[in-house]
Amino acid sequence: MPSPFLTPGTHSQLDSLALLHLRRDQTLPAILQHTSATETGYKEGKVTNTRFGSFPHSTLVNKPWGSQIAASKVDTGSRGRRPSKKRKASDLAADSTEVTDSSAPVTAASGYLHLLAPTPELWTASLPHRTQVVYTPDYSYILHRLRARPGSTVIEAGAGSGSFTHASVRAVFSGYPTTEGQTEKRTRRLGKVCSFEFHAQRAERVREEVHQHGLDGLVEVTHRDVYADGFLVGDAKTGTSPKANAVFLDLPAPWLALKHLVRGGEASPLDPSSPVYICTFSPCLEQVERTISELRQMGWLGIEMVEVNNRRIDVNRMRVGLQYEGVRGAVVAPRTVEESVTRMRMLEKRAREFRARQEENNINDEGEAKPSIGEAEKSSQDAEVDAPPLAPESDVPIYRQGRLVHRTELDLKTHTSYLVFAVLPREWTEEDEQRCRAQWPSNRVEERVNPKGKRQLKREAEQKEREEEEERDAQKDAS
Repeated sequence: MPSPFLTPGTHSQLDSLALLHLRRDQTLPAILQHTSATETGYKEGKVTNTRFGSFPHSTLVNKPWGSQIAASKVDTGSRGRRPSKKRKASDLAADSTEVTDSSAPVTAASGYLHLLAPTPELWTASLPHRTQVVYTPDYSYILHRLRARPGSTVIEAGAGSGSFTHASVRAVFSGYPTTEGQTEKRTRRLGKVCSFEFHAQRAERVREEVHQHGLDGLVEVTHRDVYADGFLVGDAKTGTSPKANAVFLDLPAPWLALKHLVRGGEASPLDPSSPVYICTFSPCLEQVERTISELRQMGWLGIEMVEVNNRRIDVNRMRVGLQYEGVRGAVVAPRTVEESVTRMRMLEKRAREFRARQEENNINDEGEAKPSIGEAEKSSQDAEVDAPPLAPESDVPIYRQGRLVHRTELDLKTHTSYLVFAVLPREWTEEDEQRCRAQWPSNRVEERVNPKGKRQLKREAEQKEREEEEERDAQKDAS
C-alpha cells in the first residue's frame, strides 16, 4: 500500500491516514474506516467526535485533500448499552432481516473541519506524545546538515514518538521496495531508515504506526540497547550492516554509542564508500563536551555545536479609531486629539438634548400638550445628522487599513537541546590512490598560466631592451 506521507494522491482513501484540521494549532490524526471493532453504537459507522461536532468517516472517505467537511447529526442509538443475554424470537428475526449498511449521515446546523493530507510537519503537531518530540525547526536543520537525500540510509537511535522517523523517511525516499512477484528493472539504492528504540512498548507502538502509515520496507524498527549491542540490522551479533550515510543519536549518553560507529570489517554499520555525517542531541553542555571529546578520539572531523531557537512571528494589522466600532480585533478608542474632542462634543450635545426632552416631558405632565412621536424622532435624527462624522471615509479596503505590526509567540515549541555535528571521511587506501592516478594522470593536467599585468610586461620589455643594448656594446668592444 502506498504511504499517504509519500504519495498521498488527490483524494482520501479508505484504511488510510488522514489529518482532521480543527483550528490553527489543533489537528487530529484518524485512520479512515467505515466500521470499527472498538467503537460501536453509531448507526453511521465509525465517528470521530470533536468540540466542533461529530464527523462520520463515511463523509471523509474519497474526498479531495483540503476539503471543508461539515459536521453531521449522529444517532447514538444503543451506544454504550450492553446487549441483553436473553433475546426474544422477534428480535432474532429482525436481526436476520436487518440491513448491515450504515445509515446516511445528516448534516448538522454548524461545525466543520478541513481534511488534510498527512505530512511530517502536521504529524509532528498532532502525534501522541510518548517522549519529547523533535519539532520541525530542529529536524529540518538536522536533515540538511546530515546531507539526507533520496537513496541515503539513516540510522536513528531513540525513535521516541516517531517525529524524526517520518521526516527522515520522506527525505531519503527514492521508491518503494519490490514485493514478491515483481522484478526490478534497474539497479538502484532505495532510501531507508533504521530506527532503534530501547523501550519495548515505544518500539512496538512505532512499529504499529509504521505499518498503518504504509512505511513497511522503508523504516525498520528494532528494539535494542545500542550502547551494548550496536547498530546492525537483525541479530545484534550476526546481523547485516545497514551501510548508513547519516546517523542521528537522540540518546541520554550518545558518547557511549560512538564505539560502534567505526569503519572496518563487516560489523561496521557505516557505508565504506562514502563519508558519514552524524548529529547528536544533548540537553546540557557537559554532555556536549563528553561527546566532542569522544568524537575526536574516534577520528571524526568538522565537529560543530549548534543551538536552534525558533519562534513564530505573528503578523497582523492594528486598527485604532472610533470608526472601527464593530470590527473584529480593532481598538475602538480615539486615535487623535481632534477625534477625541469631536466625540466629546457630540456626547455633550446628546446630553443637552436629552435633558431638554426631560424638561419638556415634565412640563407636559402639568397639562400642556405632548409633542408627537414623529417630532421626537425627527429631533433625534437631526441631532445625529448635525453630529460631525468620526472619520472621513477612505477608499482603502478594510483589510489594508491600520498599522502593520508583528509579535513573536510566547511559547518556544522546540526541543531545547544542543546539536553536535561531525563527519567521518571514507577510508583512502593505496589501491584507491593508484586507481585515481591511473584515471586522472598528472601529466594530462594542464597548468594554468596566470595572465601578466601591464607593469610586469613593461618591466620585462625594459629588461629585454637592456640586455640587447649590453649585447651590442659587448660586440662593439670586441671589434
